[in-house]
Amino acid sequence: MTVTLRSALFLPASNPRAIAKARQLDSDAVILDLEDAVAPDAKAAARDMAVAAVREGGFGERLLVVRTNALGAPWANDDLAALADARPSAVLIPKVDDVATLAAARHALGPDVPLWAMIETCRGLLSLPVLAGAAAELGLTCLVAGTNDLAKDMRLPSPPSPDVLRPLRVQIVVAARAAGLVALDGVCNALDAPDRLAEECAEGRRLGFDGKTLVHPNQIAAAHQGFGPDAAEIAWAHKVVAAFAEPAHAGLGAIRLDGQMVERLHLAEAERVRAIAKAD
Repeated sequence: MTVTLRSALFLPASNPRAIAKARQLDSDAVILDLEDAVAPDAKAAARDMAVAAVREGGFGERLLVVRTNALGAPWANDDLAALADARPSAVLIPKVDDVATLAAARHALGPDVPLWAMIETCRGLLSLPVLAGAAAELGLTCLVAGTNDLAKDMRLPSPPSPDVLRPLRVQIVVAARAAGLVALDGVCNALDAPDRLAEECAEGRRLGFDGKTLVHPNQIAAAHQGFGPDAAEIAWAHKVVAAFAEPAHAGLGAIRLDGQMVERLHLAEAERVRAIAKAD
């Protein structure tokens, strides 16, 4: 089944009004944050609210993901223990530097809850091939580009140059594709710059990301437009699927369509495009 994840909206798990509103938003995923968006003295309460939200449900077809505190932080073990019992759609582990971090999270969560990993450190980038190789064993299903923390770890001037981060983001996409994972681009910090957000979404798609992490509900529409196929792509996808369904093309690995050679790899992509289009 094709996973459609054009938008993954971060919300502080300490904000019950935001959680309630998220049930009515049309993002493809909601990420309840226990880490950066929650003050130290609110960590326990936020964890309780996240667990309550998971158990209460009401998010429809949206994935409900919870981001824990980084492993090694004082609250991380309690986060993992609580989520092992609550069983959200996935658990997002921040600052994944190596396979040992994921293995520890997997041990704490048990075998069934999918893992997402944030790649937001230099060590994490260097570990990408090993992380991809261990993905199936550890139940890793998604890589998330943590561009803010990565820029900090690299000591880049603020705001960081897109030219510097671009090749590093591509590495995350390559690792995700090698392991059959979803790849989500980093957040856009500008809340009142629609042109910048649209360009970031368009570039993210050009680089191969499936979608984008977001920090405000008003960014959802731009992510869906930027990472969704346009009318021409949808029409072509329908045409490719229909052509391969013709009896005369049964068993063929490649066919001629509108003067082009179309292979079954294009059929797979056409089916993916149609699935994303149906999400709207």
